[in-house]
Amino acid sequence: MKTLVLLLLHASLQLQCDKKQITAPLGSDFLLSCSYENQLLSNKYWCRGESSRTCEVLVDSEGKTRSTRVHIVDARRRGLFVRVLDLQKGDSGVYWVGIDRPYADVMTSVRVVVTEVPVSKPSLQPLFSLMEGSTCRGGPVTVRCVCSRGTAVRYSWFRHTHPEDEDEDEELQNSADLQLTCDSLQDAELYCSVRNEVSSERSESLRVNILPPADSHCRYVVHLQGQPVYDCAVSTTAQTTSPPTSCHTTGEIQPDTTNQLIIATGTHLLLRVFTGVPLWYTMLRWGSFASLVMFICVFITCAKVKDKHAKRKRRRRERRVGIRGRPQSAG
Repeated sequence: MKTLVLLLLHASLQLQCDKKQITAPLGSDFLLSCSYENQLLSNKYWCRGESSRTCEVLVDSEGKTRSTRVHIVDARRRGLFVRVLDLQKGDSGVYWVGIDRPYADVMTSVRVVVTEVPVSKPSLQPLFSLMEGSTCRGGPVTVRCVCSRGTAVRYSWFRHTHPEDEDEDEELQNSADLQLTCDSLQDAELYCSVRNEVSSERSESLRVNILPPADSHCRYVVHLQGQPVYDCAVSTTAQTTSPPTSCHTTGEIQPDTTNQLIIATGTHLLLRVFTGVPLWYTMLRWGSFASLVMFICVFITCAKVKDKHAKRKRRRRERRVGIRGRPQSAG
């Protein structure tokens, strides 16, 4: 009995690995480094199973058994290396690193535990900009729950009804996207919850406020952290095309969302509407045109003045030449 224990102890000293248990998240890789003595030319292998006698060889150093996700490299005196890629949930279990020997292989066990990646705190993102004001006209809005980290993530939407106990909140649906419509709306505080086997997180709250009805449509405002705050009163006024219901004096002119330039001369009214072009751009363009006209006028004026001066000099020169050319009368 003592001899058997000594033999097993000697065998274990001949093969040693840097880890006895490996815990890694789903989808990650790991590298196992081992050192051994004497058996430089023997075949090395990586096998799976609870027992070393019945384990299934997955890959070996001589290439007899190969795997796309598992690689074994025998660097001889520098050691033995096992690399496993893209861990799957089913990869958890007991594995063995072994070295072939004529009578009894030298083996050591390694336990692999594959865990889920913890989820991160989710964020809420509307699929369309709230600034478009569709909620002010009763249109539907879809809000997406986004979790940037985690594996096997499950999504749920809740209506916050119990301030003291979130476990009692009303569950609305089990999906990442929540659609807000007039038929299902009421003043509420909503949030998204994400979870997997190892962790759970909840988002910031989304608040929905129902406004008094306008015409035949419902109106509501969505308050969402990180999104601009908008006012349905402004959005509705800017987008309506119906005539005003209240009376105004004849001389009063109501502002519009487009840039309007009104010039009144006596009884004539000149109205120019610049749609889609900023007012400052229009003023800059006309200012540049006026400057160009002024430059041309100054250039033409200077040219005329210069031409007049040239003609005067030419006349004076001609007169001087004429006077010198006349014959002098005898005394």
